[in-house]
Amino acid sequence: MNSQTPAPSIAIVGAGIVGLAHAVAALDAGYRVTVIEQDAAAVTSSVRNFGHVGASVQAGELGELARESLPLWLGLAERAGVEARRSGTLAVARSDAEAAVLHEVLAERAPEGARLLSGAAAAAELRLAPGGEAAGAIRAGLMLPADITANPRTAVARIAAWIAGHEQGEVRFRTTVHAVDTGLVETSRGRIEADTVIVATGHLLGRLFPELASTGGVRECALQMARVRAPHAMGLGPAVLTGTSMLRYGRFDGPAADALRDELTAQRPELFEISANVMLTQQADGTLLVGDSHAAHDAAPPFLDERWSRILLDEVATLLGAPRLDVLERWQGLYATSTAGDILRASPAPGVHVVTLTTGVGMTVGLGLGARTIAAL
Repeated sequence: MNSQTPAPSIAIVGAGIVGLAHAVAALDAGYRVTVIEQDAAAVTSSVRNFGHVGASVQAGELGELARESLPLWLGLAERAGVEARRSGTLAVARSDAEAAVLHEVLAERAPEGARLLSGAAAAAELRLAPGGEAAGAIRAGLMLPADITANPRTAVARIAAWIAGHEQGEVRFRTTVHAVDTGLVETSRGRIEADTVIVATGHLLGRLFPELASTGGVRECALQMARVRAPHAMGLGPAVLTGTSMLRYGRFDGPAADALRDELTAQRPELFEISANVMLTQQADGTLLVGDSHAAHDAAPPFLDERWSRILLDEVATLLGAPRLDVLERWQGLYATSTAGDILRASPAPGVHVVTLTTGVGMTVGLGLGARTIAAL
């Protein structure tokens, strides 16, 4: 591109983390970028999450994208003022079966820098009282130092502000997209023309491309989360995963995880009833983001099940040696899910690219996914 030739243009539908990731990559590649978002700010899955960039626990293509995302997050911390820190992730084992999973990972597929901790050392990372019941329940821990924790309440807003402040960037909030076709986006505020259109609307894909969403098996995954006050001074430590997390992330897959699944199915059926991933991240204000449950729907009902919330909160309280957690906020998260795969990529018209992440790791892989899409144009 030279000064006499206008830079090619890209319109991006959706200002969640995946859409913004494409916008950042496109601006870095020299494109003119317009992001279109129906709401006044991103208010769905990109803010209703842990802020965990858990690259170390992903495998396959998701693992590759996650590792590519790590330096991009740190770059946005510098360029856009995003609150993101190299927190690491601590996987905590509270049974022999869970400890076996950690030993298997370390022996056979350990990410760089991973180290096994004794139960006492893992408890110390959580600032648990030595000799207490909670500390004594921990058998081992696996520290994964590369991972990042971001503040999900502010991250996407700061990225969007950076894009809007870029000389070739624009973000149009409160603008509903009615239709997309080659070279154009029809919106509630008029037509936008662009050389390339990228649709990154997550679980709302069916509003623009219902047949594509249907054939891709795209549904809504609803989850329950909470923000709680840390029950004791914990510093600003790692994200924390538990035994249920070992059954959700590809890094842990193997015979030991299969054995753990059998054990937990028999001993803790309530965790499987709610498809729990009991974990937490530590935020700079001294609060913890804890959760979560999972349930797939064609259209997720907005109601929170208090019993499900209590199961999750009691699990975290037990882990941290607290009689009860002080809950500050509760919410329902939503993201796209599909049994057909983790990423739906399609080109429903020339120059139109649909990119939908159909699993709940947008913060972890989104930046890498956006960079790959733009590089392939």
